[in-house]
Amino acid sequence: MPQSRQPIRPPRPFVDLSRGQIALLFVAMMAIVSAPILLHPLPPMSDYANHLARMHVIADGARDPDLSRFYQINWQIVPNLVMDVVVPALTRFMDVYLAGEIFLILTFLLIMSGTLAFNRALFGHWSALPLIGFPLLYNYVLLVGVLNYVFGFGLALWGLAAWVHLRERNIVLRLAVAALFVCALFFCHLYVVGVFGLGLLAIEIERLYHRRDIPLMRRLADFCATGIPFLPVLPLLRASPTWGLAADNSWEPKGKIDGLIYVIEIYSDAVAFALTGIVVVAAAWALRHKVLRFHAITWPLLVVSAIVYMAMPRVMFGSYLADQRLPVAVAYMLIACINVDLRHIFVRRGFIVVLLALIAVRTAEVQLAWAQLSRGPLAVQQSMQQLTRGAKVLVAYGERDAGDSVRDYGLVHAACLAIIERSALVTTAFTVAGKQIMHVRSAYRDRVDTEDGTPPTVDQLRAALEPIDSEDSHYWDTWWEHYDYVYVVFTDPDRENPVPDQLELVFSGPRFQLYKIIKDRPAAAPPVSGAPATNP
Repeated sequence: MPQSRQPIRPPRPFVDLSRGQIALLFVAMMAIVSAPILLHPLPPMSDYANHLARMHVIADGARDPDLSRFYQINWQIVPNLVMDVVVPALTRFMDVYLAGEIFLILTFLLIMSGTLAFNRALFGHWSALPLIGFPLLYNYVLLVGVLNYVFGFGLALWGLAAWVHLRERNIVLRLAVAALFVCALFFCHLYVVGVFGLGLLAIEIERLYHRRDIPLMRRLADFCATGIPFLPVLPLLRASPTWGLAADNSWEPKGKIDGLIYVIEIYSDAVAFALTGIVVVAAAWALRHKVLRFHAITWPLLVVSAIVYMAMPRVMFGSYLADQRLPVAVAYMLIACINVDLRHIFVRRGFIVVLLALIAVRTAEVQLAWAQLSRGPLAVQQSMQQLTRGAKVLVAYGERDAGDSVRDYGLVHAACLAIIERSALVTTAFTVAGKQIMHVRSAYRDRVDTEDGTPPTVDQLRAALEPIDSEDSHYWDTWWEHYDYVYVVFTDPDRENPVPDQLELVFSGPRFQLYKIIKDRPAAAPPVSGAPATNP
């Protein structure tokens, strides 16, 4: 079937910065947003330490007798693998902490370059406007630590750019390239396959409506052909252990507004209001003076995204925040759909001032917050010098409702660093079948959380010492026999020993305590807060 050579309605280009100027700003912005990551090797992100521990096991587990005693790597078709491939490869040249930092920076680079490329494909020229996406790189979804998803939607932006670029060219080439992106996105994260599909649907709806010069039946055939690249997804999913989680879904009406707020708000409400205010005022001025332009796919993208977002469950295939991850990806697609006319020197200078203000405010917010919040993970890492190598570590909460605040995230999985530092078995390491390729060996599987649940509280540990007849069982039921140490997180450093007959405090740090489980009940001197305890 012959293809029309007309592009997808690119508007007449506005005057913009030169490619060299855009590249210079891009490099400068990347350097600024990368600073907090480079200054904090253990960023206070919820799942980050847990993922980093898995990277270490993948890279070095086979050579470590303790790690290989506890863990095994089962390479499978799992739609959640990109970090598991990239970071262990980087550890051949650097330690796992630096490899994690490089992965985060590569994620930022992929998202922003993808936004620029998508914008370039839509408007037919390079534009500086997508650079306003830099302040949004630090968002709630990133802080939760779902890094494969965040990396994946950056790749999806490149896939959308490729689709638009090839849209009016050979259909076989276009569908083949799209199929390659779909397969790559599948192994990044299952959800970003949907993000890519959502973007393609918006593009094709716009084309179906506006390209009246093409016969309707041909437009409909092209529209339906957009689904062809997604055909490999179902057989891949059926061959994956993730298919066993297909029924693990739940929809919640609450939290939809929160998902929108998560795009802009992280630590400070004041900063979120300031950033929003700057953008709204600048956009209102630009619209009034007709220097801002929206591509024709903007409205289809907004409508389709809103419908999908409201319909999406909170938990899908056993993964939480399924719906609340979507808005940040859509935000970058929308940014790519905007163009600004910088022909006037006043507008040009104003744009650069606004861009610098946005990036300065957001980066300063993150840096100030991380300077305080990273003390917790660093102290936990320091405390691990008290652990014997190959120890078995139980994680418990001092407070049942802790861990949900973004300011608690650094401690949620900090104990997993013991896998890296001391080759330990840690009860909260991610080892869920169908989600990860790292699993606990059968001899220890009943001693860890294999369901991504919440750790026990100290009250539950006390209650376990006096068991009652119950059909319910937990992996921590006989904790005093199965483990060597207990990390109690989200507690006061001077809090009294919850079980003095069974636990000996060996380290006290900011909002956590490390206890050694007493096997032979040795006498112990009182520990010093913030430092390891010493035996007389």
